[in-house]
Amino acid sequence: MSANRSPATVRVGLVTDEPIRLEGLVSIFELQTPGGTRFLPVTGSVDELLRFSDLDCLILGRTSSRGGLEILQQIRRLRPAIRQIVIGPLGNDELIQQSIIAGARAYLDPAAGPEVVLKAIEEVMTGDIWVPRRVLSRLIDRLLTISESSFADTSPHLTDREQEVLDLILMARSNREIAAKLGIEERTVKAHVGRLMRKTGADNRIELSVRALNDRQIPGRVTPERRSGGSGSAQENRGK
Repeated sequence: MSANRSPATVRVGLVTDEPIRLEGLVSIFELQTPGGTRFLPVTGSVDELLRFSDLDCLILGRTSSRGGLEILQQIRRLRPAIRQIVIGPLGNDELIQQSIIAGARAYLDPAAGPEVVLKAIEEVMTGDIWVPRRVLSRLIDRLLTISESSFADTSPHLTDREQEVLDLILMARSNREIAAKLGIEERTVKAHVGRLMRKTGADNRIELSVRALNDRQIPGRVTPERRSGGSGSAQENRGK
């Protein structure tokens, strides 16, 4: 099935127990424009969608209960490559943090428009995290309280370019913004981010940021004070 797909195609699973919301999500993908990333929506239960070997992204319409968080964790264990997006209330910062820790890469307001949803999918597929700036900042502070013993004892060696990319990640810049800033291609940025994650043992950009902010993990220019440059969400850096 996946062998016949274009590299610019993203298969998106949609899960919600609200028929009206499901219909609205499906309709979002009718707004796609020629020449851009092609999104292929598919609906069903979590168990049904996980049977698709080529599923790239999963949008979950409800995680307000403890069971919802357990579902995120289960998906992360079974299919860590799937990018999970949660649609839920934005008034509960603790729930948003728990959802990201459990495995979500984005958390969207139920009132988010089609353009925002499509943009969020594009961003998480490049490795970005899409959450309100205040929540990401608090989440990093929370994770920084983890004992240093949880990190590797040896500090990885970073090239000058990897250090530049890492500095911009700590300023919550997207891959596209990093590429423009450094004058390199976006695919080159993705390669640098991948190497940074492998060198630090991080599973995602938040964990990479936390490890970088721990000065025993990565020496050099990156220190906790660097966060004054702004940890935040992709959409808020674009003026949302």
